[in-house]
Amino acid sequence: MNIEGLTERILDGYRIKREDSEIIELLKSAELEELLKGADIVREKYSGDRIDLCSIIAGKSGNCGENCKFCAQSAFNHTSCDVHPLLDYDEIYKVARSNEEEGVNRFAIVNSGKGPSDEDFEKLIRIYKRLSEELNISLCASLGFLTQEQFDRLYAAGVRRYHNNIETSRGYFDKICTSHSFDDKVENIKRAKKAGLEVCSGGIIGMGEDIDDRIEMAFDLQELEISSIPINTLIPIKGTMLEGVKQLTEAEILRTVAIFRYINPEADIRLAAGRGLMENEGEKAFVGGANSAITGNMLTTSGATIRSDMVLVKSMGRTVKD
Repeated sequence: MNIEGLTERILDGYRIKREDSEIIELLKSAELEELLKGADIVREKYSGDRIDLCSIIAGKSGNCGENCKFCAQSAFNHTSCDVHPLLDYDEIYKVARSNEEEGVNRFAIVNSGKGPSDEDFEKLIRIYKRLSEELNISLCASLGFLTQEQFDRLYAAGVRRYHNNIETSRGYFDKICTSHSFDDKVENIKRAKKAGLEVCSGGIIGMGEDIDDRIEMAFDLQELEISSIPINTLIPIKGTMLEGVKQLTEAEILRTVAIFRYINPEADIRLAAGRGLMENEGEKAFVGGANSAITGNMLTTSGATIRSDMVLVKSMGRTVKD
């Protein structure tokens, strides 16, 4: 089998499985340009020419008690990240409204920590209710681990998508975090889905894992039926336990994006942190399987601006989703 033949099978409805060793080896060894071309055909078939753009705001930042080795906000790492309590409504509304006016589809409040305090959660519910009443932008949340009741209340407050990265493959997870488990992540995702929320879940590549770990993560996400998959590329931050990790090349990032598209053809493959490691903020990835992105101000790593992304979208002949 070659890439052209595999692409036709995907377009005809075939879905790659973990046991498809021949196909997996093809994805790992195929000539990159051919792989990207095929992934883009799959993208066009299942996602069309519309690009989904989402933006985020750090609702609460720093002093996280989890020991994720990659994270600048973990109290186990020693970085100079911004530390502040949960922002007030007016500060969040200002950013959300500005992003909506610039054409962004979705807006998420992202909190550091394993989960919000009872006081913060009540405040977040009030914030989301007001945002849903005063704005048209689709609302997302990234608040860590929640109970079923909390997920139900988020949905009732107007949130429609929940972000909860699995970070990496099941087999590699305990090499980057031990304060919670991969299964904790999975159960949280299941609770979000039970509440009626769509789930955005992906991970970070370039944390010392190999291509097989990345492929395993793609299958983990396939089995969870994730509709939006952000792919972050690690930019090692001084003071974290991964500050000495070698950065991935653009070719390695592009191959990963294409493979994720082949394994999860219907999902939004979303470029996230680390886009600056690729030429023109990942333009080649957008014609190699990606169809969405996180834009605006990032948490701890800079990315493209909304304006520059709008220019990029237009230059590729794409449009932003309504």
